[in-house]
This record gives sequence, structure tokens and C-alpha cells, in this order.
Amino acid sequence: MPHLSVISNDEIKLTVPNIPLLTLTTQANSLPSILKSSLSAILRFSGLTPFKHVTPQQLVFGYDDPLTSLANTYYPKGKRPPKKMGLFLMRNGTLDEVSTIYTGHNGMENFGLLDRVNGMEELPFWKGSCNSIKASEGSFFPPREFTKSDLVHVYDKDLCRVWALRYRKDVVKDGITAGYYTPDDNLLETVDKNPDNACFCEDNTECTVKGLQYIGPCQFNAPVYLSFPHFYKADPKLLDDVEGLSPDQEKHETFLKIQPRLGVPLEARVKVQLNLKVEQSNIYPTSNFRSITFPIMWLEEGVSDLPENIHRWIYMATTFVDTAVPLFTYGLILGGALVLVAVFVRTYHQIVFSRENLERGRQSILRRGSSMLVNGQHRLLIVRESYHRISNTMQETDVDAQQLLS
Repeated sequence: MPHLSVISNDEIKLTVPNIPLLTLTTQANSLPSILKSSLSAILRFSGLTPFKHVTPQQLVFGYDDPLTSLANTYYPKGKRPPKKMGLFLMRNGTLDEVSTIYTGHNGMENFGLLDRVNGMEELPFWKGSCNSIKASEGSFFPPREFTKSDLVHVYDKDLCRVWALRYRKDVVKDGITAGYYTPDDNLLETVDKNPDNACFCEDNTECTVKGLQYIGPCQFNAPVYLSFPHFYKADPKLLDDVEGLSPDQEKHETFLKIQPRLGVPLEARVKVQLNLKVEQSNIYPTSNFRSITFPIMWLEEGVSDLPENIHRWIYMATTFVDTAVPLFTYGLILGGALVLVAVFVRTYHQIVFSRENLERGRQSILRRGSSMLVNGQHRLLIVRESYHRISNTMQETDVDAQQLLS
């Protein structure tokens, strides 16, 4: 994006190794002496120099070069390089690969992994297991919750190989928990410490330095080597040949942040450095050069922030669900408990009220019974009093009658 640059590309001139020329002189070391002398004479009169001045855009996307143009004309069709020299000449917004990946229909263990690339089940560059493409192309990964593995694998077309990245810790990215992955410690290790890297070497001299990997087979056999930026985690001797390099983990380490349940990367930063290895030669114009590994450029590619709509869906499917489901569950439990308490209280009150009503009924009956008893006794007393009065009256009458008779 030119508009993001602080200065125009045309105003910046970089001094970089002349990759086609240095490739030619390095590969010519195996020629007979007479041919090397002839080549040296031709190069002397050609006016070619071991360094060139180019703009950043030319370095990445191509510039005219006589040796590259010559190779494009006369090389066999299958090995023919482009007409221009550019580190990523064929990557300017184009995609010429057809990849087949697993969807996870038959198991999430292979979700997102490549099955074929351009119809091929393996790479054509290396030997044995190094040609494997059993890896993700970077968009989806088998979820760690299913695989229970601390390793993920990424296929990088430009680097012609599969990278192994190891889980280090959990981090939080924009409110979403993710696993933090960095390259495995043995990724660019020497063969004696990591024998699995032997198949990346055409001969033993190419895998003797920690932190470098030869990727010439997919770069038109140029002596191009891959490393981390500023030779981070590489053999310290590589820093002795150049000035101005300062390895820093925060700036130069590749990392991925992958959501463990969905296998989707929330953030990714792939940081690599391309180097040109020049062997000492008696061919002009590199006869005064000693063997050295030239850093050409280092680049960083990846994704820092997901689109808002994708981030929202991932958040809803992970963090929100993790929070909402327990709350909903506990809410249901609490609601059920409250309902049970309410039913219990209501039932209890009904029982108490029923007992109170029974007691009131009993008391009412007892009161009515007492009234009846009292009223009965009162009536009895009245009757008795009346009877008593009648008896007294009758006695008095009898006395009066007796008096009259006498």
C-alpha cells in the first residue's frame, strides 16, 4: 500500500545483492577451470556489478535484469524463471493454486488441513517426509479441544515447506481466549540435533548452520536461504558477517493466536528473512568476496484484526456462550428453586389455614355446645324453680284449706 509509506517508493533506493549474478558465480564453482575463466571474462566485459540500486517495489515485484532475461529465453520450459528479477514477482495479488482441504465432516481432527495442492498429494521439491502437505494453509486449524495436541502445522507456498508451531500459553485477544503459538524450537535446527530436517538438505553442507534453511529448489535453484529476521534464534556467527542486525523476540518472532474451540486464527504474524549465500569464487566480479550469507530483506505478513462481523460471531460462539450458558443454567436452577419454595410456602399456608379453620370450627361447635348446655341448665333451673313455686303454692293452699275446714 504505497499510501501508507512515509515516503514515495521512487524516492527510496536500496543497495541489494545482485541475486542473478551472485547465483551464477556461486553455481559456477563446480565448473572446470577453463569454463570458469571464460565466464569470468564475459562478466568482466558485461559491466555487471555484485550490487544493484533498486526501489523497494522493484525488489519485491521485479526489475529488468539481463541475466534473468537470458535465462528465461534459453532455460528448459519447466525450469524457466520469469523475465524480470523480483522476490515476489508472481505474488502481486494473484493466486494460481487450487487447494483441497478437509471440512471436518468426517472428524474435526483433520479440519482445515490440506488434502491436495494443484492435484498433488505432496510437494515436488524435497525428499521423504519433507514433501508432506499435511498442514493448514493458515485460515483454519483442527481445534485444540479435539486434537489435544500442542502442535499445529502451516504450509507456506513461498517457503516451500510446512512449519511446525507449538502452543506456548493462553492469551486474550479482543475479549476472546486464544492459544499463543510460535515456531517449534527444532524448526530450523541443525541435522545432528533434529534429524527430521535432513530431507531439506541436498548435501550435508546445507544443514550445518542453525537458523538457516535452503529453499533453492523452489527458487529456481538460487542459493537462497530462509531464516527468522535479523537471524533471530540462529547461530551467532551469522551476525559477525554483517552490521546493524539486532535480534529481538518481540519484533522478530512469528506467532499465531488460534481460538481453541473453533480453530480460527484471531491474529497471525509470519516473519521471515530471505538470505543469499555466496561462496568464495575466483570468478569476476566476486573474486574478492569471502563466503558470506547476505541478508536481502525480511518481511512480515499476517492479520492483526478480524472484520467486525466475523469477530462478533466468534465472540458469540465462544466467550459469550461460555458466560451465558452457566448464567442461564444457574438462572434455571435458581428459578426452579424459587418456584419450589413458592409452592412449598403456599402449600404450607394452605395447611396452616386449614388447621386454623378446623380449630375455629371446633371452637365454634364447643361454644354452641356450651350455650346449649347452659341454656338447658337454665331451663332446668327455671323448671325446678317453677316446680318449687308450684309446690310451695300447693302447700300453702292445703294449709288454707285445712284452716277453713277447721
